[in-house]
Amino acid sequence: MTEARLKTGVWVSAALRAGAQGGRSAMRLRRGDEDAGGVLAVLVDRSGGSVVLTQTRTQDGERAWMRGTGAEPVSAADADAYVARQVARDPDLWVLEFESDDLTPPFEAHVL
Repeated sequence: MTEARLKTGVWVSAALRAGAQGGRSAMRLRRGDEDAGGVLAVLVDRSGGSVVLTQTRTQDGERAWMRGTGAEPVSAADADAYVARQVARDPDLWVLEFESDDLTPPFEAHVL
């Protein structure tokens, strides 16, 4: 049996709502494919540090996120450059940005 898939546009709306309800600034920077586009989540703290999370799968096939920009926060310019490279490879990507002082996502996420 295959895993039921939630359309990306619906998931994005829920993630943005979760961010806003948590008192964080949450915005969609780029609209991707409504049905099956991937998502990049840019987490920004007040000091200007950023982490870009990208969707992946665990060895068991479960949904997860990884720090595409590395373990340590990067500058906004480095995060923007990473996003630009990913979008150039996959024009169906959604890009979301969340204010997050602890650089954790406001949505449920298994971060590797």
